[in-house]
Amino acid sequence: METSRERYRAQVRAEIKRHAWEQLATTGVSALSLNAIAKHVGMSGPALYRYFPSRDDLITDLVRDAYRSLAGAVQAAVSVTEVAYAIREWALADPQRYLFVYGTPIPGYHAPGDTTEISDEIMTVLLRAYAAEPDDGRVLRRAVTFWTRVHGVLSLELAGHFAGMGFDPVLLFAAEVDGLLG
Repeated sequence: METSRERYRAQVRAEIKRHAWEQLATTGVSALSLNAIAKHVGMSGPALYRYFPSRDDLITDLVRDAYRSLAGAVQAAVSVTEVAYAIREWALADPQRYLFVYGTPIPGYHAPGDTTEISDEIMTVLLRAYAAEPDDGRVLRRAVTFWTRVHGVLSLELAGHFAGMGFDPVLLFAAEVDGLLG
């Protein structure tokens, strides 16, 4: 049974992460400031370190949360198309979260191994969907190709690189998915 102290600690950690996500959305990961987050939460910078011993510990928690969220979003997908659109819907719902895990790497940050395990859950859903495709002996190759192309289109769209090009990103995404299945 969780004690009131443990519940309070979990609430404070959740509030710190909420403010971190807000800061990431407005200033980007390179400007992530634990002191600014602490101020929003109503504590001193040093007090925040009782909840997250370092900036990297906070980043790791955010990475884990983002991957868990995406894994949950794709978990029910059965077909490759469902996986693609689940990823896109998740990305469009919170572009900063998507770009946080699939955008530019954070200088000096090295994610621990368990974050890879969480992201592997997403690839497992994709591999399962490709394995269900008829007469497909190249499951891994097709899944990795799918992964790179879908994330390439999404990353370009979310970063605004299609703005002013005169086409609908929804149609481009659909064409990519169709091309991957064809």
